[in-house]
Amino acid sequence: MMLKALIFDLDGVITDTAHLHFLAWKSVAAELGIAIDERMNHALKGISRMASLERILQFGGKATTFSETQKIVIATRKNERYVALLSSLGPDAILPGIAPLLAELKKRGIKAGLASASLNAPRILASLNLLDAFDFCADASRITHPKPHPEIFLAACTGLGVVPEECIGVEDAQAGIDAINVCGMLSIGIGASLNNAGLLLSSTEELTWARIAGLLDYTDKATAVNR
Repeated sequence: MMLKALIFDLDGVITDTAHLHFLAWKSVAAELGIAIDERMNHALKGISRMASLERILQFGGKATTFSETQKIVIATRKNERYVALLSSLGPDAILPGIAPLLAELKKRGIKAGLASASLNAPRILASLNLLDAFDFCADASRITHPKPHPEIFLAACTGLGVVPEECIGVEDAQAGIDAINVCGMLSIGIGASLNNAGLLLSSTEELTWARIAGLLDYTDKATAVNR
């Protein structure tokens, strides 16, 4: 395999803003008379803003209470609170191992792409001082189908000028791993409870070039044996 690009999810891979999403959703949900906890927060991992709202309303028994227009207003309110919380982010919020890996990719001429459902992804990268580290960031506002549909990863490939078979995708959510696998990319999972990842790591600290090279070597040998 000729590796030309790594395509990353954002939350839980580059940085962790899940707690900020939770605080914003928790305050908005409370105003709707719905109490959410960390278990619900985990269930919202990797899905879009509107899909998250639908899950919260379903959980609170209010799935049919609001019109589509009202839902958009609620989701916008959540995002405004989330954006306000983003002001606390800085380079120190980059997860362990990510900055050195991005520098190594740049040195090796391997492109870095972002495939995040977050509409705030460019703003977050700017807060982390990582905009220049990425060659392309897929525009979540143009994505019709959420993960596990592969659309956003395919969009990242197109933007990077590569094909999926030349890429590795990195995710911390099962929906993301499924999307990567459907694409035909190699997948790397971050976290203990993921299935079907080509390589499963317990944390981003383990996401080193040596581990990636090992995955490529293993894949090449497995392919040769199966021929």
